[in-house]
Amino acid sequence: MSDMRFIIAGIALVFAGFLILGVFGNNFQAATLESNEFGTCYEYSDGSPPIEINCSFKIFDQTIFFGLVLGFIATGIISLVKGARGDWDNKVKPEDMVGPGNNQKDDSDNQDKG
Repeated sequence: MSDMRFIIAGIALVFAGFLILGVFGNNFQAATLESNEFGTCYEYSDGSPPIEINCSFKIFDQTIFFGLVLGFIATGIISLVKGARGDWDNKVKPEDMVGPGNNQKDDSDNQDKG
């Protein structure tokens, strides 16, 4: 038996991780290329010319971004695995079970009447 809550949360987290990577990842890809090829990094904005900045700051921002995205995806995968295993419902004590197959009344009441 699987636990659908963990499966749904896992799918949502993995999807969010890839969505964030796809939408915002382009802004963080250029740091490594600029650092390796040119040795200088630039901060680009729409209204002003590029500003030269320290490459280590840009690479640090890139590492933090990819770490967060990787965290989303890893958490989603762990949640999917936990949801697929789903043995939480098998750990219910027999005396705590309710439903059509489990009578909560004392059996001695039914034997006295019969």
